[in-house]
Amino acid sequence: MATDTLKSKPGARGGASGGLRRLLLDNGALTALIVLVVAMSALSGDFLTADNLLNVGVQAAVTAILAFGVTFVIVSAGIDLSVGSVAALSATVLAWSATEAGIPVVPAVLLALATGIACGLVNGFLVSYGKLPSFIATLAMLSVARGLSLVISQGSPIAFPDSVSHLGDTLGGWLPVPVLVMIVMGLATAFVLGRTYIGRSMYAIGGNEEAARLSGLRVKRQKLAIYAFSGLFAAVAGIVLASRLSSAQPQAAQGYELDAIAAVVIGGASLAGGTGKASGTLIGALILAVLRNGLNLLSVSAFWQQVVIGVVIALAVLFDTLRRKAGATTPAAGASGGGHRGRQALTYVLAAVVAVAVVGATSLLHSGASASGTQRIGLSLSTLNNPFFVQIRAGAEEEAKKLGVDLTVTDAQNDASQQANQLQNFTSGSLSSVIVNPVDSDAAGPAVRGANKAGIPVIAVDRGVNKADTAALVASDNVEGGALGARALAEKLGGKGRIVILQGQAGTSASRERGAGFAEGLKDYPGIEVVAEQPADFDRTKGLDVMTNLLQAHPDIDGVFAENDEMALGAIKALGAKAGKSVQVVGFDGTPDGLKAVEAGTLYASVAQQPSELGRIAVRNALRAADGEKVESTVKVPVKVVTRENVAGFEG
Repeated sequence: MATDTLKSKPGARGGASGGLRRLLLDNGALTALIVLVVAMSALSGDFLTADNLLNVGVQAAVTAILAFGVTFVIVSAGIDLSVGSVAALSATVLAWSATEAGIPVVPAVLLALATGIACGLVNGFLVSYGKLPSFIATLAMLSVARGLSLVISQGSPIAFPDSVSHLGDTLGGWLPVPVLVMIVMGLATAFVLGRTYIGRSMYAIGGNEEAARLSGLRVKRQKLAIYAFSGLFAAVAGIVLASRLSSAQPQAAQGYELDAIAAVVIGGASLAGGTGKASGTLIGALILAVLRNGLNLLSVSAFWQQVVIGVVIALAVLFDTLRRKAGATTPAAGASGGGHRGRQALTYVLAAVVAVAVVGATSLLHSGASASGTQRIGLSLSTLNNPFFVQIRAGAEEEAKKLGVDLTVTDAQNDASQQANQLQNFTSGSLSSVIVNPVDSDAAGPAVRGANKAGIPVIAVDRGVNKADTAALVASDNVEGGALGARALAEKLGGKGRIVILQGQAGTSASRERGAGFAEGLKDYPGIEVVAEQPADFDRTKGLDVMTNLLQAHPDIDGVFAENDEMALGAIKALGAKAGKSVQVVGFDGTPDGLKAVEAGTLYASVAQQPSELGRIAVRNALRAADGEKVESTVKVPVKVVTRENVAGFEG
């Protein structure tokens, strides 16, 4: 029942050159993967190590599992934007059920899988019976599932049951379980697409939905099943992801739906429906993983990595268009022709031969390279979309240049799983030491333990790492800083007044600690009433929007505490002329823009952490640890309340 099968154009070039051209056109994704592997192997001697190749497999696993589920939807000419949020919700349901609710692990796992299926069924119902475009229906589910994940977890990570966390481990000490799960789900996808009635129905619906309906297919029921499959695969991906992090993160897998869709498209599927296969989707996921891994090893800027990946996705779609115009053959669903199978087998044999040749060639290429005397250090920051962490990077780069150290900086974009991947890449990249500013202290633990096993010393900066060994923690005291902020605001208000609190990103340790310190400090001032607390995600724009909304309900407030300067600056914009006069605002971090606002009088105070100094001290300690020197287990950089009176003499 497959449709949109392309046939070779008459008059195509014959001979060996024509056969090679046809082979490359018919297997564009595989060709691209081989080219990438060759390029990365030539550019980095660390790429083709056994440990690093296993890292690539692990890092591709979650995206691939999500993409397998999305393949069903795209083949049927739909789209599913909710899979990342459904993955996070399913993992949160499992963790909450097995810990807070006391449900045995096996029923908790089944409940998590049922959660994914239920979300998929809702999507399918809205698309089939509600007549909503799949884009709108799944976009709504993206928001609903993410919100439910935050509601259940109260915005904080939940520890994963140990028995389930083994899914993130290895078998025999070398074979990663996530890779095995990926293979199993890939085989299941191939079987469903090629050997079942519903698989053939997907191709028929994607090729021409009206023709499929007129031919007797119950299209609405089929779509329910298709989206249920997508939800089930998302739940499995969420469980695997949480197992890797040893905790269910309510903000996990943000943006993963785009990676999943990209993997399917890169693998040769058409967004118009009717084409796509499991092997192509797997290759697409591997291409994305190889890109990110290789770019990390080559110390390419995190910002440029996004550019490169975007270009690759665009080129993949362009290549698909050219392939169709050139008459490349797309095999029919469930095609069983011996000739096609023979050509496919030959393709994979040739790919294996090329891969072996690359291994040999690059081994010779790098075997004679002399070891450089320059120390190499990796720095993984939770985000670079925040001036505080940009200052940490600036201080670290300044110190590294001064000491003659080769420093590689990566941006986790507030994604704990992406940071885990980056730390794994550092571990396999022959670095002298690693500095990590964790997105979440618990989630960073497994990856840091991997560095521990490899004998690479790890320095934690700004936030600690739980259940792993770090040579040193270089940090300010967030709890103490929160208490200082409470004291500064309360005393400015004379011990009485109504205030609101702008919280950071839900689930992050920085937000929890600063909020806890502020609440503790406020206990000494019973005359201060907190009338509202709302998250603004450490973002200036969101701080502006949230503060504007809060002012509608509480126009008579006297003060604002924001858990970072960016949100404080957004609040000042919303307050307008009130800022610094009738309403006092206290921020946190001591960023350059924050200090300018303090000097101008619109921001009463900022609890400054001296982020540049954090970066400098972290690099110095990382170098000492790499040289085997003794370092202090905890290095505290003092926090300081900066007001208009002392801002002139403050240096961050």
